[in-house]
Amino acid sequence: MPKRILQGTVISDANAQTITVSVERRFTHPVLKKTIRKSKKYRAHDANNIFKVGDTVRIIECAPRSKTKRWEVLEA
Repeated sequence: MPKRILQGTVISDANAQTITVSVERRFTHPVLKKTIRKSKKYRAHDANNIFKVGDTVRIIECAPRSKTKRWEVLEA
């Protein structure tokens, strides 16, 4: 199965080698037919600490790096 790639915005870079990325998805509600925005936070591995709050990044699935990290930064 291919690895998922998501795009989002960095909302935290407080931890060493870790960033928190907020990924927003939009979909149409099945009954109301209204566009809904939902966001989810992912913790991603940033080995060189080069990404800062506000940057747009792409993240890819990887093997677990810690208790909460299952993603790593692919590129900006």
